[in-house]
Amino acid sequence: MDIIFDIIDKTGRKIRLTRKQYSHICKKHPMISNYFEELKETLVKPDKVIESNDDISVRFYYKFYKKLEPPYQNILVIVKYLNGRGFIISAYFVKNIL
Repeated sequence: MDIIFDIIDKTGRKIRLTRKQYSHICKKHPMISNYFEELKETLVKPDKVIESNDDISVRFYYKFYKKLEPPYQNILVIVKYLNGRGFIISAYFVKNIL
């Protein structure tokens, strides 16, 4: 498995981003590729973390960035936890933090 990074999130859990998943994210949301460092910062210093209503193993990490063009000034990183480890499944810009 080709790993781009392993990072420790705000709660002390390890989150991994693989090259395959990053490629998938960038194909669906190409603008996020210009905000790689912000994606990592969203995991380490999120403004809010929400548990998914549909899957208790999924968390939504949000962070507001003033420098982003309105109305999409928040980055959302979606992480799935399996056996105590997190894996990024998607990331994109959103209007609001839920």
